[in-house]
Amino acid sequence: METADFMPDEADIAGIKRNLEAYEAGRALAYRQVRWRVPLFVGLVLVFVALVAWLFNTVADPNEQWVSTPHVLLYVVGFVAAILLYFQAIKPASKLQQSYRKTLLPIAFGFIRDIRYEHDVTPNSFGRLPRETIGTFNTKRFDDIVSGRYEGFPFELYEADLRQGTGKSETTAFKGVVVAFETIVPFPGILVATRRTNAVVGFFRGIFAGKMQELSCGVPELDAAYDFRTDNVEAAQPLVSGRLAQALTWLGETWPDDPARVALNGSDGFLLLPQTKNFFGLPDISVPIDYAKHVAPMISDMGAILATAALVRKIGAKDEAAG
Repeated sequence: METADFMPDEADIAGIKRNLEAYEAGRALAYRQVRWRVPLFVGLVLVFVALVAWLFNTVADPNEQWVSTPHVLLYVVGFVAAILLYFQAIKPASKLQQSYRKTLLPIAFGFIRDIRYEHDVTPNSFGRLPRETIGTFNTKRFDDIVSGRYEGFPFELYEADLRQGTGKSETTAFKGVVVAFETIVPFPGILVATRRTNAVVGFFRGIFAGKMQELSCGVPELDAAYDFRTDNVEAAQPLVSGRLAQALTWLGETWPDDPARVALNGSDGFLLLPQTKNFFGLPDISVPIDYAKHVAPMISDMGAILATAALVRKIGAKDEAAG
């Protein structure tokens, strides 16, 4: 399995670049407008205030020139007007800012069919993610959500920040990227592979002791790093000793920093990749978008994740179906 196999072809890349060029033209135009609108709008207010204040001086007491009550009221009104006109002046950039990620991410991932972008909403698949995989949490936040179809399988990918507690006692249950997808063969139950050193896992050992049993994959390195649990040992053991172990070994090479988590729940598969950085990191809107610098690395990361998800979704499938 090579991540390059899941990268867009030259035709897709050419289309992405054309769309980026069109977007960049709109971004540059918006900022050119802001560059002349701000000094013009605010400058007109300042000139108006200075002119009226000078006229006030002609009738004001000599000791109150520039500081009389009408002057002060004029300054207050001018200050408020300057703020209102400033926001009016930057309106083209503000409008672009609001649609920035919603517009740019579908362009960057233009090789994904039926792509859909959402932000700050609960993903459709989250309710089916086994809680044994992430532990307890009382606050949740979802940033960027991208869903679509790639290489024949639908997926939903989102950034999740799940926390337990408040203030200084707050702990992170999970922070990173979650990929949800349909498995080739449904698993008759729940099967999870989580990091063994995760303190949350120990908590769930007590809560789910009645229905979740621990397994071993037979690979010392993986058994030391992962905690395998299921409510269907008979169906899970061949997977844990077979393709799941292979997938986790490959994951260890692809995402070496923090062990990934895997969960199967019926026909739903989940791949959780802990990370602290913003996966959909984009430059400030004032920075021109460069394909090689800003977009290509993001596409490469997406390709790696999709390649990994494609490998995980084959768990439980027969060789002819997984090929």
